[in-house]
Amino acid sequence: MKSKRCVAMLLAGGAGTRLGVLTRDMAKPAVPYGGKYRIIDFTLSNCINSDIDTVGVPTQYRPLELNNYIAGGQPWDLDRNNGGVFILPPYMTGKTGEWFKGTANAIYQNMAFIEEYNPQYVLILSGDHIYTMDYSAMIDYHEKNNADATIAVIEVPWDEASRFGIMNTNEDGSIYEFEEKPPQPKSNKASMGVYVFTWKVLRQYLIDDEANPDSKNDFGMNIIPAMLGDGKRMFAFPFRGYWKDVGTIDSLWESNMDLLEENPKLDLYDKRFRVYARNIGSPPHHIGRLGKVERSLLTEGSHVNGTVIHSVISTNAVVRRDAEVIDSVIMPGAIIDRGAKVYRAIVGVNTYVGPNAVVGSDPTGLAPDQQPPVTVIGSNCYIPAAELIEAGKMVGDDEYPKKED
Repeated sequence: MKSKRCVAMLLAGGAGTRLGVLTRDMAKPAVPYGGKYRIIDFTLSNCINSDIDTVGVPTQYRPLELNNYIAGGQPWDLDRNNGGVFILPPYMTGKTGEWFKGTANAIYQNMAFIEEYNPQYVLILSGDHIYTMDYSAMIDYHEKNNADATIAVIEVPWDEASRFGIMNTNEDGSIYEFEEKPPQPKSNKASMGVYVFTWKVLRQYLIDDEANPDSKNDFGMNIIPAMLGDGKRMFAFPFRGYWKDVGTIDSLWESNMDLLEENPKLDLYDKRFRVYARNIGSPPHHIGRLGKVERSLLTEGSHVNGTVIHSVISTNAVVRRDAEVIDSVIMPGAIIDRGAKVYRAIVGVNTYVGPNAVVGSDPTGLAPDQQPPVTVIGSNCYIPAAELIEAGKMVGDDEYPKKED
């Protein structure tokens, strides 16, 4: 088989516990976003837009929805004879088998897959970030610097830097120190969790790391510090576009709201760098005679006959007469019935909100520092008529099970 310049490994096995009920039945990268996408669409689209046509996807937690969605990779032009996208679950080796113990172990367990393509470089990615990025520019930068590892960084506000892994660099971009969530950061260059490694170098570090019984088998905690300690050539690649880790309820909601800005930092309409997704063949969206929509995204198959203000209405979602949706994300297939009010909330896939129910608290007219917390309803819930779901509450289908038809 022909050697590849670069193989991408897209880590998609995390449980996503901080998203609560939204990841109860699916892996975090499969969570809907922006009306018509899944979170993983952005990283897969980045790969094909960067001419990377071989992508391994280690999965672990609740993989069925994600596996079905990726399937053969056709929406991202990753159904290739030489390359393509590959789902890589944990597997038995001889009489033993184990779950991925950490990000580095997930790559270690799939070294045989990587070596099938004999790549010069391996690109390590996360499946739970929203951004568009040309990885080929980062690989060129890595090659130009004759680097062993290159880490993408983004400048974050100084008052938030202590929340991130921070790269301290010299004037030439070389990394001399990595600090994990430092209380007094020396830099605001935060790691994006996007790494390029020279494969021959990384391969040995993975083997050595696996042999260390005290290791957490993690890139941030083990591999990168070990390479720095050994004086390897490591560089920071500056990224200046939109990037959001949507691993929490607030960040997921905020990132959806970011799409509604007059000039959004994440441009989904940029034809030069498209974001691809699986098309399920729904009809066009429809706004009924009584429908009112302001500053919102409506997706194919959605039907609005109520009021929608500053919200994302996903594929096949319905907002019925006299219903009101403000500052909210309505995920695919959800129904907001007549007279229901949904305020500053995320409503999960195929959930039903009954007539005159109230979800959250009306944010209209409140100052930014007085806004109510985000309310969350998980997938496949049935919220009865006139039910009240308090602001900031998170409920799932164990409390509100779907009724049989």
